[in-house]
Amino acid sequence: MADIGKIGVLLINLGTPEATDYRSMRRYLKQFLSDKRVVEATGPIWWLVLNGIILRRRPKSSGRAYDLIWNYDLDESPLKTVTRAQSDALSQTFSDTGNLVVDWAMRYGNPSIDDVIKRLADQGCSRILLFPLYPQYSGATTGTAMDNVFDALKRMRHQPTLRAVDPYYNHPAHIKALAGSIRAHHATLDWSPEVTIASLHGLPVDFIKKGDPYKDHCEATVALLRKELGLTEGQLLLTYQSRSGRTEWMTPDTEDTVIRLAQDGTKNLTIIAPGFATDCIETLEELHIRARDKFIQAGGQNCAVIPCLNDSPASINMLKTLIEENLGGWV
Repeated sequence: MADIGKIGVLLINLGTPEATDYRSMRRYLKQFLSDKRVVEATGPIWWLVLNGIILRRRPKSSGRAYDLIWNYDLDESPLKTVTRAQSDALSQTFSDTGNLVVDWAMRYGNPSIDDVIKRLADQGCSRILLFPLYPQYSGATTGTAMDNVFDALKRMRHQPTLRAVDPYYNHPAHIKALAGSIRAHHATLDWSPEVTIASLHGLPVDFIKKGDPYKDHCEATVALLRKELGLTEGQLLLTYQSRSGRTEWMTPDTEDTVIRLAQDGTKNLTIIAPGFATDCIETLEELHIRARDKFIQAGGQNCAVIPCLNDSPASINMLKTLIEENLGGWV
């Protein structure tokens, strides 16, 4: 059989600013908030709100939040550090497969999807497996990543053959990896959590009404996690974080919930973020700092946030399993 080239595996994550200064944050936020999959508002009024208000004010506050969690050793966000580490670990795992190339890209910021697809093609990858690192599908995450991929292909004369990994919100390997991370972290604590919160990124309710399956995927993940751990709904709560703007968002809200729990007498709480493959601003600042502080201030005593799966052995094994399942017939 003729050689039909190498196979690329492209990990895709959300994105990151290049620095925490005003200009870098503004550039990143403009790209993110100009995406119609993320903010569906259009027209001159939205343009004025975005450019005249949001992009003048938010870069400063977002930059301060990133300052709290920035990887100063490498001068980059933790999201970039961990996504690179995942790619490197998978490359090592598949090192015996001589024609497989693993790489990574960001939907917003760098390295861009356009650049990395070109890099894979230049290395001889005639087939590419796309792996958006979002367990639960949403048009605002997986959907826009795939849009970006096909936009890049529009500019290519010789397009590679593509496959994409399905959303893995209910995959047994993912559920077992999450459950294992909860058990392992709880074993390190010198106190026993009364409640664990599964905090997932929220969406405007209107997105769900228009047909986005994200809510169903989130509920399925948490239901399977409860079953795997043998927990009740009261012991493992589902909440949504990152609410912004005046529109109606998915509920219950994570910060509102931690305050209510503390006020109702819960003293020991853990939080996990099963919608994030890697730790990022939403987990390290919103949960590790902000949500934890709100719980303690409202009367709680102990609060621990369980790290995302990141590049742990369990995570790499899970990602490897998903990749191998989707390479059938190619490898």
